[in-house]
Amino acid sequence: MSQDPNHGLENLMAFAIDAIRGAGQIALESFSRSGGVTKFDENLVTRAELQISQDFQRRLDQSFPDHQLFDSRRLDTDYTHDSRRYLWIFDPIDGVDNYQAGIPIWGMSLALFENFWPVYGAFYMPATGDLFHAQAGGQALWGERTIHIPDDRTIDDESLMFTFSRFHRYYASHFPGKIRNLGCTGAHLCYVAMGRADVAVTANETFQDLAATRVIVEAAGGRFYKTSGEKFYLNDYLNGERIEEHLLITAPGNCQAVLDSLEKRT
Repeated sequence: MSQDPNHGLENLMAFAIDAIRGAGQIALESFSRSGGVTKFDENLVTRAELQISQDFQRRLDQSFPDHQLFDSRRLDTDYTHDSRRYLWIFDPIDGVDNYQAGIPIWGMSLALFENFWPVYGAFYMPATGDLFHAQAGGQALWGERTIHIPDDRTIDDESLMFTFSRFHRYYASHFPGKIRNLGCTGAHLCYVAMGRADVAVTANETFQDLAATRVIVEAAGGRFYKTSGEKFYLNDYLNGERIEEHLLITAPGNCQAVLDSLEKRT
């Protein structure tokens, strides 16, 4: 079967960047209207997510109508050589609490898989203009600048860990550095990928939440681990279920040091 020129990797990546930036513009319209209200406005977030998702679906239908869009309830998992081998995974808003409160640390992610192997991932933060993206097996980029996780930096009192909001309910920490929560998992992972932070710990994520940032982190030299120290395989969660186990994202050389600094509460 001949390769459709529209399915060349450069075209697919260009589509992804254009689509995620377009989605960001729509998200900013509702973000500017949120007014920074303290009480969580579920209707505002739901309307924004629906509008953003519909725009992405429209763009995908116009450019690649045969491609799949991730939906665990009706996902076609058959291996194929035709255009249905491409699967897009789109998360319209990561950091919804920040979004509705007018805090600019939130974003959206988009990943492309081919027969369930990662090809490309992008995470965009419209309020700050930061775009993180990577081709699987290639370089991780912040805009057009190459980023990577330093492989010679050890965990010490200058280290920074990003965590989820109820981290201290689950762990007694002996981490020697600073512990912070910015309220946006995608931002946490991208900051690890660019070396601004040394480690991130996540909770209650899904395949959809992590598909894009996994590509970015691994291209930057990082890895995902279970808190047992075992490697984590995201494709085990293609059915869309919540990832019950907490995950550790860091440079391979720092995994054990971080695990040694965390004591699980009973």
